[in-house]
Amino acid sequence: MTFRNGLDSLLRPEDSVLVLIDHQPYQLANLNSHDPQMVINNTTALAKAAKAFNVPTILTSVLEARGGKLFPTITDVFPGQQVIDRTLINTWEDTPTVDAVKATGRKQLIIAGLWTEVCVAMPAIQAAGEGWDVTVVTDASGGTSLEAHQVAIQRMIAAGCNPMTWLAVAAEWQRDWARDTAEALNDAIGPHTASGIAYFWEQQLLNTPVPAKG
Repeated sequence: MTFRNGLDSLLRPEDSVLVLIDHQPYQLANLNSHDPQMVINNTTALAKAAKAFNVPTILTSVLEARGGKLFPTITDVFPGQQVIDRTLINTWEDTPTVDAVKATGRKQLIIAGLWTEVCVAMPAIQAAGEGWDVTVVTDASGGTSLEAHQVAIQRMIAAGCNPMTWLAVAAEWQRDWARDTAEALNDAIGPHTASGIAYFWEQQLLNTPVPAKG
């Protein structure tokens, strides 16, 4: 196994493509590794960060008619974008989805989805075996149990995948606060972090006139 190290191993927005898999009501109802609302928040923040950096984002569901539509907080980030609905459990065996990823020309494949042990692990392991540089966003994913989630992450690491959290992905894309995406990133992810909310409050206070003394 080749270890990920050195500057070239870090994520770059111009080389990244994000695939969000099966963030649907049915899967959410069986999510037991995380607080469900936290996963909704984290996935939405990840989607907004990707949009801020112009990272192509592929949206895919499985059996939407039965499992429900993707969370509206995700699809609202990409209005009008088609969600690829599959029958295959393993996204990486679904030709339309894989073709959409390949069409971007990117090789840093970033995946998040429900459930970690099934719909994330299968495509991540297959894609890594085919030579893709695979990152799994663990806190925008979740499993049917804590054990299922953790074992899946261990399995993917053993297959050469790179585990990260959503905020780490966004920070790695930004890399330098002098980059002109800083303001767009802050606007995108600020509502999804406690420090972002504190920042907005700070701006409110700074722009609140001091009451005149009587």
